[in-house]
Order: sequence, then structure tokens, then C-alpha cells
Amino acid sequence: MGLDLAACGVLRTPLPKVNRDGMKCPYCAHLGDKVVDSRESKEGEVIRRRRECLECGRRFTSYERIDEIPYMVVKKDGSRERFERQKLISGLLKACEKRPISPAQLDTIVDEVETHLHDTEEREMSTSDIGARVMERLRELDKVAYVRFASVYRKFEDVDEFLRELKNLLGRADVKAAP
Repeated sequence: MGLDLAACGVLRTPLPKVNRDGMKCPYCAHLGDKVVDSRESKEGEVIRRRRECLECGRRFTSYERIDEIPYMVVKKDGSRERFERQKLISGLLKACEKRPISPAQLDTIVDEVETHLHDTEEREMSTSDIGARVMERLRELDKVAYVRFASVYRKFEDVDEFLRELKNLLGRADVKAAP
């Protein structure tokens, strides 16, 4: 007769990995956490980890990506700087503040820009190309967010420029509504 280790309480499910000097909790800034869940993206390029802070007990998500040769953004003055996903997300968050657009929709827009950037052999993209792609997607999602983003991106100098863009937007809506 064999010994039932599970019934004796000897066999247990493995405990989550405790990370004492890893990710800083966004809520309390404590450095200890445990990984509760890990999942790979469909493409296998990103690992999403759900973590729980050992101090406050709140959960947060971290993403791991492969650190590669940086992708560059070519600014209007010809200077180059590293593409920063978070910078694009923060611009979108400002444009979409108090609008019915989910963070997942914003992530999708940024993912599309990043995918296009990854697909280019030059490993760089102009800010005007990025802005045009983002504005096209925002135009489809939410007209108010589109106008907000366009007003910052295109740096409207006066009300007339702003009104021209609104008329252009309204003209496109009329064309789509016509049978």
C-alpha cells in the first residue's frame, strides 16, 4: 500500500515566484512582488505578467519585450530620437480624455504604429507618418479625440485653421452618410 503524499499535505502546488528586488509597485513603490500569472502574446514577442505586491497586496501588469536595435523617429527638423511607445500612448490618452475609448483600443493603435515601424527596413519613421496613421485611426474611433489630437499634432496657429479641419472632418462625414 502506497503512501498518499497529497492526502498528507506534503505535495502542494508550487508557490508563485517571489521577486524581492524586481518590479516597483505602481501603487506603493515597494520592490517586492510575486508573479501570479504569465502569458505570451500570440506572436511570442511579448510576455505579460500579472504581479502582486508583497507590501500592499495590489495587483499590476508588466510586459517584457526583447531589447533590440532601437527604432527611430525622424522629427520635422530632421533630428532623430528613439521611438517611445509610452510617449505615443500619453499623447493619445490626453486626446481621448473623458471620451468613450478604452485603453485596449489605444494599445491597438500604438501596436499598429509599432508593427509598421518594425516592418520597415530602415528602422525609422517620420513623425508626420506616425501622426497621420494615428489620426486616421482616431477619425474612425472618435471625432472629438481626432480633433484634439490633430490640434496638437498639426499645431493649429489660429481658430481658422481649426475650423478648416472641422469642416474637412464634417465634409467627410457627409460623404460617408450620402447614399
